[in-house]
Amino acid sequence: MNSGSRRKTIDTVLKVALAVLVFTLPLWIKNPTYMQILIFMLLYAYLTTSWNLVGGFAGVLPLGHSAYVGIGAYTSTILWITWGVSPWLGMWVGAFIAAVVGTIIGIPTLKLRGAYFALSTMAFGEGVRVLAENTVKVGPCVVGGPQGICLPLVPGNNLALFQFVSKTPYYYIILIMLCIALFITWHISRIRPGYYLAAGGEEPEAAEALGVNVSKYKVWAMALSCFMTALGGTFLAQLTLYFYPKQILGLDFSFELAFIALIGGRGTIAGPVIGALLLRPVSEFTRIYLSSVLPGLHLVIFGAILILVMIYQPFGLVRPLSRFYDRMLDALSGEKKKER
Repeated sequence: MNSGSRRKTIDTVLKVALAVLVFTLPLWIKNPTYMQILIFMLLYAYLTTSWNLVGGFAGVLPLGHSAYVGIGAYTSTILWITWGVSPWLGMWVGAFIAAVVGTIIGIPTLKLRGAYFALSTMAFGEGVRVLAENTVKVGPCVVGGPQGICLPLVPGNNLALFQFVSKTPYYYIILIMLCIALFITWHISRIRPGYYLAAGGEEPEAAEALGVNVSKYKVWAMALSCFMTALGGTFLAQLTLYFYPKQILGLDFSFELAFIALIGGRGTIAGPVIGALLLRPVSEFTRIYLSSVLPGLHLVIFGAILILVMIYQPFGLVRPLSRFYDRMLDALSGEKKKER
């Protein structure tokens, strides 16, 4: 077996071992706190992967994606509490509403450039939060106002109502959602609309000169991104069983998604996952041990990390980690490093 074949074999073995490790983690991690942290790491990786469709490949910087998380959470929860609709069905209704809203918002705002687009999305996100905080009830639908909504607790494990006593089912659900989101992102990056989207994000004038309808593909990415984000909102609601506007619709939520993507590697497949795996433990442990003394400290830490990454690794941590992985494969396979 030559070094090239050995390298491919070792690469496959390492990836399979990683997949086995990820899918068997709940078998040997029994602490509920650590399981909760793992679940939130996967959830933020999923939400950031959804954000990355428009915030990475489309070359814009949306800072109001918490609005779509909230749309998903509020829609599925209100449908369940008011009319008894299963959250498994309500999550798709919320995702559809979020996609429609994202399209309506995206058509005018995606024509803006730079900070103007970011500010417009921030304004929209804040508008949704203020609306939720000032709405207690709409007809038979209880919104909860600033106090939020507490989901009714059902006894035992109830798959139909998306509630479980153990954290393990939540872990596998969000893990499957993340795998699907990564596959969708990977597939889009390898088809013609994905090429058009990337071209429009990097050089919009050149892409338009070649006949690419940049606005069309950006709006399409925005709709898909909002659709997937809202699905994550329903998962978050079912996981915590309580949410309120400032928590689920606040700007700090949107900023955190952007930080994770920028630090991990915006516009890449693995970047959002790397960012979430590195930053979410920092956020969770900071909130557990220091939230009563220094609330919001995790965002300060994220900002400091972001500054360092932008100075030394402006394309995110995915590039140096990829180079390290390639060098490791070369060393294990005995393949000489080629000059590039």
